[in-house]
Amino acid sequence: MKPNPAHFSIHDVSDFPIVRFRPETAVTGYAPLWENDMDALLRHGVPFVLLFEEERSDEAHVDRKRRGLWLKHNKVALAALCRGLVTVEADADQRARLQAMAAGAMKAFGIVQEVAATREQAEALMVWLLGSGQMARPRAADVW
Repeated sequence: MKPNPAHFSIHDVSDFPIVRFRPETAVTGYAPLWENDMDALLRHGVPFVLLFEEERSDEAHVDRKRRGLWLKHNKVALAALCRGLVTVEADADQRARLQAMAAGAMKAFGIVQEVAATREQAEALMVWLLGSGQMARPRAADVW
């Protein structure tokens, strides 16, 4: 069963278990709405992946701080359901920078984070992340 899209402000859940971040909604002060969305995903209790397809704008400090606190307090519950976070970034230099940042975030929050060059790569990674754990991680030669 999919969550009700009308109950989400910051994320698009219409293709659940793929949950798309909608960057146009991340204006200063959005963190409480983000928390509501994340709480709803945890209550739903079904594994999912987060997808970031578009460049995110600079986040206000107050929102980044509030999201960080939520992530810290909900680390275990989120890691139990969120199979991973996939970002699509076409620029190779930016992709490498994001992947380096993802390594630290993976250690901090226990959630796999991947950066793909294309939507097709992202889709392969999401299938892998949502799989039973018996599948091997897609190799670059296989999907991109």
